[in-house]
Amino acid sequence: MSDFERDIVHCLNNFFADQNLKGYAYRLKQSKYNTQYVDVLVDSLDPRYYLTIECKSIKGKKIYFSQHFHEDKYNVHQIDAIWDFIKKTGRRGFLAVEFRGGKGSCNRAFLMSWPDIMKLREESAGISVDDFCEGIELERSSGGYRLLSLYPKELDSLLQKDTGE
Repeated sequence: MSDFERDIVHCLNNFFADQNLKGYAYRLKQSKYNTQYVDVLVDSLDPRYYLTIECKSIKGKKIYFSQHFHEDKYNVHQIDAIWDFIKKTGRRGFLAVEFRGGKGSCNRAFLMSWPDIMKLREESAGISVDDFCEGIELERSSGGYRLLSLYPKELDSLLQKDTGE
C-alpha cells in the first residue's frame, strides 16, 4: 500500500472518530489475480459516508487521464471501470489526489467527486490543481492529512447555514 493510500485511510477513520460518526475506511488487499477497482472503500450505514476512493500521488500540477490512469486487459479505461463500480454499488465516489511539490514545497491533497471527474474528462485531457481547489482540500497535519468535511467549501457553508451551525 502506498503512503498516500494509508494516509487517506487514516484521514477518513480520524474524521469518523472526531465527528463521532459511524464509518470505517479500509484498503483491500491487492492480488495479482483479482481485479482491484479502487484503492479505498468506506463502509457506513449513513449513505453520505458509503464511499469508494481512488488515490493518486503525482509530481506536478495536473493529473492526466491518459498518463495517470490505465486500461485493463480488455481495454476498459480505469475511469470507466471505477464509474461502473460506483453505479453498481451505490457508493459515492471520489478521486483523492496528492500533488507532491518536491524539495521545499508542501504536498497538497484534494478530494473530487466522481461525477465531477466524469464531467471534466469530457472537457479536457486532465485536471489541474486549480480545478481541485474548487473541491475538498485536505488539511496537512502531523503524520498525514485531516478531513474537515466531505462537501466542497460552498456546499459545506450552505449546509451549515441550513442547520444553524
